Formats: sequence, structure tokens, C-alpha cells
Amino acid sequence: MHNDPAQEIACGFVALVGPPNAGKSTLLNRLLGQKISIVTPKPQTTRNRILGVVNGPGYQLILLDTPGLHRARTPLNSEMVKIARNTVKEVDAVAYMIDAGLPDSEHQREAAELLRGAGKPALLLCNKIDRIGKERLLPLISAWQEVYPFQAIIPVSAMNGEGCEIFLDQASRLLPTGPRLFPDDLPTDASERFICGEIIREKIMLLTKDELPYSVAVVIEGFSEEPERNLTTIHATIMVEKDSQKGIIIGNKGSMLQRIGQTSRREIEALLGVKVLLKLWVKVQKNWTANRRVLQELGF
Repeated sequence: MHNDPAQEIACGFVALVGPPNAGKSTLLNRLLGQKISIVTPKPQTTRNRILGVVNGPGYQLILLDTPGLHRARTPLNSEMVKIARNTVKEVDAVAYMIDAGLPDSEHQREAAELLRGAGKPALLLCNKIDRIGKERLLPLISAWQEVYPFQAIIPVSAMNGEGCEIFLDQASRLLPTGPRLFPDDLPTDASERFICGEIIREKIMLLTKDELPYSVAVVIEGFSEEPERNLTTIHATIMVEKDSQKGIIIGNKGSMLQRIGQTSRREIEALLGVKVLLKLWVKVQKNWTANRRVLQELGF
């Protein structure tokens, strides 16, 4: 523990950016040692900016996990990309992450444009190196060296932790000096309500058909704690765009909604450390992903 909050250390913000499914959320969770940002195999899982605080010897690294950079086709997707681009402008340094196993000429152009526009010191993280051999990694690093003057290019595996300490060391060198901005024991500024909503959305993405997850939002309507009973009651509304999607979420005789509720509740109980009564409703909000008012209500 670092007891003197006024102590001068390397302290600042680093944006985690890159294309969808590069592994940004997996890395954040790995560095925090706990799950803050939800993870699924589907692109565009992360919709909001998620803050995580990593404390080390002589530094406090405040990581901002952002939605994946992609070609936006709906107002929702446009807002997600805007979040990522705006975050890059606000931080002290950028960690641009790629999937080392994928062709990336398109990402190289996007990365160069984004990073030159921001003018911030940047690291390149070549993730998922546990899946490729060195014979593929070395040409990849060589190609990316031509894209932007990165402070360092770091091969990492967010899944098994390889290269993570090197990343923390390199990132901390790019931070300004100052007092800690967050207490040692605060891993994120995300509220329990927000994380619970994200857990429910993650289970929906993992359990339902491919076309459904991008049309789903979860709104926590009620969150009441009863310490004397060691119980928290959560009321959540699952919002979809079509009646047919509502049918998929509910399932045959409510079977899918029950599975979503059970898997969500187990993880929320582990997060909160109390028993949870989780009540789910499904609501149709026609074309909500294109409705600016609804998007604003959801925090975009």
C-alpha cells in the first residue's frame, strides 16, 4: 500500500485503443486482476469508456478501455467510435493494440491517422502472440515500425499475461509526475450498477444468436441493498428493437431469459459478495440504436 497520496510519482492516463476484438478489455481485466470490462468473441462488445487503475512501484497508470475502431453504420456505432477518438485526445499516452494474427494493412492506415492527429506518445501492443510463431511476429513488427514512431512495440498476450509487465514499465515512463489521482484500493470508477448491467449484456451476447447482441441494451431500473439480509435486489430492463428479438431473449417458455438470469446472477453475486435477487424484463424500443434521445439516456 502507498499511504502518502501527495507523494510525487508517475501518474496519468493511457488510452487503450484499436480495432474490435484486439483484446483491449481482456488486457484491462488481466492488469487489474479482476473483471471490470466484459469480454465476448463478438466485435463491438465494449460500448462505453471503462476506466481501470493499476498501481505499481512509483506509478499509477489509469487505463481507459475504449470501443473498437470500426466503420460505423448506425448512430450507436458512430457514438462508440467517437468515444474512442475523443479519449485519445484527452490522455497522456496511447496504447494501440492489434491482433497479431490478423492482416492489418487497413488498421495501419487508421492507426497512423488517429495517432498523428492526436500527437501523443504511443506504444504498439501486438496481442495474442500465444497464437502465432516468431516467424510471423518479426515481419509484423517491422511493418508497424514504418506506420508511426512508436515509443516501443511490445508483443503481449492479454490471455496469459506475457509482456504485460513490459507494457506497464514502458507506459509508466510516458506519464507526467504528480500525486496519485485515485486511492490504492479503487480499481475503477465504474459503479456497481453499471458493471451489473454490463454483466447481463455479456451473458445475452454469449447465449443468443449472432444478429441479436448489437440490438440489445440493459438498463438497471432498481438497485436496493438490504445489509441485514445480505441481499441486493436488482431490477433490469433488457431493451431490444423488434418483437422477434424479444422472443429470442425470452425463449421457449421463458427458458432463455431464465438462463440469462441464472448466469448473470452467479457472476453478480461473486462481484458484490452478497445474495442477489435479479428480476429481468424485456422491452421493445423500436430502432433504439438509431434514436439519439434513447442513446443519450443510455449515456452516449
